[in-house]
Amino acid sequence: MVWKKLGSRNFSSCPNGSIQWIWDVLGECAQDGWDEASMGLGLISILCFAASTFPQFIKAYKTGNMDQALSLWFLLGWIGGDSCNLIGSFLADQLPLQTYTAVYYVLADLVMLTLYFYYKFRTRPSLLSAPINSVLLFLMGTACATPLLSAAGPVAAPREAFRGRALLSVESGSKPFTRQEVIGFVIGSISSVLYLLSRLPQIRTNFLRKSTQGISYSLFALVMLGNTLYGLSVLLKNPEEGQSEGSYLLHHLPWLVGSLGVLLLDTIISIQFVVYRRSTATSELEPLLPS
Repeated sequence: MVWKKLGSRNFSSCPNGSIQWIWDVLGECAQDGWDEASMGLGLISILCFAASTFPQFIKAYKTGNMDQALSLWFLLGWIGGDSCNLIGSFLADQLPLQTYTAVYYVLADLVMLTLYFYYKFRTRPSLLSAPINSVLLFLMGTACATPLLSAAGPVAAPREAFRGRALLSVESGSKPFTRQEVIGFVIGSISSVLYLLSRLPQIRTNFLRKSTQGISYSLFALVMLGNTLYGLSVLLKNPEEGQSEGSYLLHHLPWLVGSLGVLLLDTIISIQFVVYRRSTATSELEPLLPS
C-alpha cells in the first residue's frame, strides 16, 4: 500500500519518535500522551460522524415524512460542507484514510438527499423528479470515481520533512501562509460557514411545525459528540516543532469555529426536541390510533 510505504520512509524525521502504527495509518507524529489522546479522540469523532446518518435512515423508513421533517436547505448546506472537505482532502494531499472518509461523508449525504426527494415525490409526482434523480446519480458516481482516478495517477514524491496530515488541515509553521495553506484555509472557512448556515433552516422548520416528528435525535446527538471530540482532539495536539500555540490555533481556526459553532446550534435543536416532545409524541401516535 502506497500510504504505508510513504509513512515508513519518513518515520525517522518524526521528532522524539512516534507509535509506528499511528504514523503508518494516519501519517501523524504522536510524540507523547497528549498526541495519542488527540489521535484517539479524532478517530472516535470520525466514527460518530460516520454513524450519525443511519438513525435518520431508519426514522425515515418508519415515518415516511422525511421531506416534511427535514429542511432541504439543511441537507444542501450539509452536503456543501462535506464536499468542501472532499475537495480539501485532494488539495492538501491527504492519505487515503482521510480521502475515503471524506468520500463516505458525501455519499451518505447524497443518500439522505435521495431519500428526501423520494418521499417528496412519492405522493406528489413531479416533472422535476427524473432530472433530480439523474443529477443525484451523477454526483454519487463522481464521488465514487474521483478517489479511484486519483489513485491511478502518478504517486507524489515523498516529502523530506515531516508534515502532519489531518482531514483538511494545512501545513503548520510559524512562517507566513503559503499558497496551499491559503487555499486550505479558504476552503475550511467556506465549509464551516456552510455547516453553520445549514442549521438555521432546520431550526426554522422545527419552529414553524412546532414539532420534531420524523427527525431522529440520534442524528444530532452523534454529530454533537463528534464535533466535541474533534474540537478536543485539535486542542490536545502539540504544535509542530518551532511553532507557537497561537500560530497553531490560527491555522486550525476555521475548523474549530465550525465545530464549536455547529455544536451551539445543535444544542438549540436539542432544546427544540425537549420543548416539542409532547406534540411530537402525539403526532407519532396518531397513525397507530384506531379511526
